[in-house]
Amino acid sequence: MTKIYKALTIAGSDSGGGAGIQADLKTFQELDVYGMSALTAVTAQNTLGVQGVYPLSAEALTAQLDSVGADLSPDAVKTGMLFSGELVRIAAEKVREYAWNRLVVDPVMVAKGGSALLREEAVQALIQELLPLCCVVTPNLPEAEILTGMRISSMAEREAASRLIHSMGPRYVVLKGGHANDGDDGAVLDLLFDGEQFIPFESQRIATRHTHGTGCTFSAAMTAELAKGRPVQEAVRTAKAFIQAAIEDTLGIGAGAGPTNHGAYRKRNSTGGVSL
Repeated sequence: MTKIYKALTIAGSDSGGGAGIQADLKTFQELDVYGMSALTAVTAQNTLGVQGVYPLSAEALTAQLDSVGADLSPDAVKTGMLFSGELVRIAAEKVREYAWNRLVVDPVMVAKGGSALLREEAVQALIQELLPLCCVVTPNLPEAEILTGMRISSMAEREAASRLIHSMGPRYVVLKGGHANDGDDGAVLDLLFDGEQFIPFESQRIATRHTHGTGCTFSAAMTAELAKGRPVQEAVRTAKAFIQAAIEDTLGIGAGAGPTNHGAYRKRNSTGGVSL
């Protein structure tokens, strides 16, 4: 019998379907991994912004995680929007309890339109409780600045920030460069740091406003590959190819920052069109 690889996302719901658990579950499915979810909050949002955030109770998150942990044993887990320090601590407690060692932390803090998705008091809980447990953390540059208290504008500062975040406990740091302009050629440079060396991953920047949920999708793709037992560097490479295809083959829906195309990678791969 073929092994069924399983991944769990602990995140918020996006009613617009482009980010959060919706993006995660679509990505898991596209990469042939069975997806499960534990909701931290329900949001009312679309491509124009976030109209409301409705966090779930500590009891609700605990019950969801226990239900999955007692029966379905995920091969990898990711966190997205955790909202509050209390929910961060519950997630960390259950990660320890069920020994979920392949943990990807996407430190979701602010939505595309600027709405706060992580309370200030939760940042320290994330640093103290969750980062020491994770295999990979995937901050973008603004998130890395919040985690480190640094201003990050140069490559030397990116490396320094990666080292500082690594010292907080993660085994690997992927510092994403999508918020920076990495040169005249419009490249996007992500840095993978394993505690000793930096491994760059470069892709072409695409001129589009339809990038809602890119961070969720990227980290979900990495989680899916880790669930299959792939090495971290290979998982990052696949995640980069997945999100590049999803951005390039835009859906073009919505009046604002629209979602990426979660089906693009599979379609390209079936015709031999994926490259990075």
